[in-house]
Amino acid sequence: MGKPTGFIEFTRELPPKRSAKDRVNDYDEFIERYTDEKLNQQSARCMDCGVPFCHSGCPLGNVIPEFNDAVFRKTWKEAYEILSSTNNFPEFTGRICPAPCEASCVLVINAPAVTIEEIEKHIIEIAFDKGYVQPLIPHIRTGKKIAVVGSGPAGLAAASQLNYAGHTVVV
Repeated sequence: MGKPTGFIEFTRELPPKRSAKDRVNDYDEFIERYTDEKLNQQSARCMDCGVPFCHSGCPLGNVIPEFNDAVFRKTWKEAYEILSSTNNFPEFTGRICPAPCEASCVLVINAPAVTIEEIEKHIIEIAFDKGYVQPLIPHIRTGKKIAVVGSGPAGLAAASQLNYAGHTVVV
């Protein structure tokens, strides 16, 4: 784990929100991004838990301590690869998820949880900024056609995986 004493040294801080006066003029994000220093501090708060309950708290099974460690070390490509290994669409799931992983965080026993949701959003935004996000183009087409009923996150993830496997998918 990146910083064994990070959860003691740093408190939970959420990034600031843009003022309502500024937000009414555009459709940009209303939550600002962490500074590099704050992002590093928040990822440092992730403890070296014996059993990371955040894994089971995450409906997607994200490997949260591992991507937090990569963020702490500023290895952005690795952080993105870890995140995208379990999450087809972190660019929107990180925004709509109610973050049950944070409620499962071991740190909650006596301190506020790690800001897992914000860290996840920052990983994907940095990955887009650095050009790590690339389309997953199938190597072959199987000729099979599959219909996915439902266009929520699970349906879209299933369609994405089936498309990558080479099938023609209709949602």
